[in-house]
Amino acid sequence: MNWQFWIIQTLNSVAFGGLLFLLSSGFSLIFGLMRIPNLAHGAFFMLGAYFGFSLLQLGFHFWLAAIFGGLGVGVLGVFVERFILRQLAGNEQGQVLVTLGIAFIIADVCLLAWTGDPMPLPAPQSLRPPLRFGGFAFPTYRLVVLAIALVVAVVLYLLMERTRLGAMIRAGVDDMEMARGVGIPVSRLFTTVFLLGATLAGIGGVLGGPILNAYPGLDADMLPLALIVVILGGAGSLMGAFVGSFIVGFLYNFGIALAPDLAYFVLFLPMVLVLVFLPQGLFGRAQT
Repeated sequence: MNWQFWIIQTLNSVAFGGLLFLLSSGFSLIFGLMRIPNLAHGAFFMLGAYFGFSLLQLGFHFWLAAIFGGLGVGVLGVFVERFILRQLAGNEQGQVLVTLGIAFIIADVCLLAWTGDPMPLPAPQSLRPPLRFGGFAFPTYRLVVLAIALVVAVVLYLLMERTRLGAMIRAGVDDMEMARGVGIPVSRLFTTVFLLGATLAGIGGVLGGPILNAYPGLDADMLPLALIVVILGGAGSLMGAFVGSFIVGFLYNFGIALAPDLAYFVLFLPMVLVLVFLPQGLFGRAQT
């Protein structure tokens, strides 16, 4: 292996970690607040990619397609939370099964609407030429995705740590019953967090389109990675989602490149170890 391989794989891993953060940050907050894994979250990511593809076909600029595609998924997320999950409040098993069913429904609708062929999403024209530095060439678009992920991380941090909404979310993650007791509007909080998480997943799907394409099964490929991120980092922890995303990004890319037959072993082994020795995750708090 030469130095170019290691440098390119490292940059690919960092860029993929940024994309994973867009997917897993909202998933982690939903999981931490509502105490259920939203198994439709990967489908939201895939639907965002397909929405972005259709908007680009209609002549939308790429960044507008990312915004409107994400908002379209966010609206669907609000509908799912208010009219489906809210009716199953307290029935965690039912909520898990329903979100899994919603994921299957979205997958079938995407297959019907966009067929089974991969749909490539072209990156913005200005970001297609590779960035050259020190004799290496690296796709400029992936670096931009990483930069966007870092900006989103900072905005989410400020939202969580410097606003009243963030304080309510943190209170709900730490102790939901106490949050209800002090008058926090939990139902409205659920809807807000679900909207935020679904929108981020949809935007992530559009931004990931030029890297991954939109194709049937994209949801099944991305959801396990988001689950691993949440387990590693800790449910409801923004810092955990951030660190976990880059850990998984490195394990995924280097695992496939160096030991493709053992890629999933390398990926899932840290998750198993964390579940055994640190069930709350690296940055999560033990539930009391």
